Amino acid sequence: MDDPVEVALRRKRDSSMRVAIQQVKSAQGQPSTADACVSAGNTGALMAVARYLLKTTEGIDRPAIASGLPNRSGGVTTVLDLGANVDCTAEHLLQFAVMGSALVSAVSGKEQPSIGLLNIGEEVIKGSEVIKRAGELLRAAGARQELNFYGNVEGNDIFLGTTDIVVCDGFVGNVALKTAEGVASMISGLLRDGFSRNPITKLGALLSMSVLKHLKSRVDPRRHNGAALLGLRGLVFKSHGGADAFAFEQALNRAYDAARNRLLDRVHDRILAALPAAHAADPAPAENSRHAA
Repeated sequence: MDDPVEVALRRKRDSSMRVAIQQVKSAQGQPSTADACVSAGNTGALMAVARYLLKTTEGIDRPAIASGLPNRSGGVTTVLDLGANVDCTAEHLLQFAVMGSALVSAVSGKEQPSIGLLNIGEEVIKGSEVIKRAGELLRAAGARQELNFYGNVEGNDIFLGTTDIVVCDGFVGNVALKTAEGVASMISGLLRDGFSRNPITKLGALLSMSVLKHLKSRVDPRRHNGAALLGLRGLVFKSHGGADAFAFEQALNRAYDAARNRLLDRVHDRILAALPAAHAADPAPAENSRHAA
């Protein structure tokens, strides 16, 4: 787990990670021997080896890590990128939206899942220049009915379930992911020993135990384990390094669902439909957004 990425990529050509990804690759016209790869290994190494062996899908500059975070509605909000790309352009964020839309459509059956762009406010005038430009591209794609763009969303919208998908750069996405994991850990700690300090807190624990147990189950990161590496010419899923058997099962199930529902074909089709036109077209005017100033 401590190997630098270049060591994993260049020197460890017989590593289990590389062998597994190689099984997903189609070589010289021959079909692959595996439909998907699931690994709990080093994330940076997994991304580097997968990108080197499988290559990126045409129209995608950078792969992104996507996973679901639990929301208030009882479902999940798919967030990407969760750490693969710290510095992103507006075009990268548009590509993430296209890939996220294909992922959610494939696994949930929603043909046009809603997309939010993570920002410091809902108004179109807020955010960095990259975010504002990404908003223009997404609004233009929405105007052409290529994507179901909701508008800017804020951090709390991830857990409110305001949109099916939230798009952001990898730095912000990873912070959101670790925050969600921290909340789950805090709830587990309270159930385990946080209410045992005095009689009053013990009484409060007894009264709220059933609610806390239900909440713990809802936010348990093991239930949502398995992040897709989108934008590659093959299916690769990342499991948490500390996953137990139950968590790893969830990652395997996600990889299976992606293969069964032809996720690669769906991503390819959406890219062909959205990205070439989106790059060439002028951005839609701000008045078309529900958050226009």
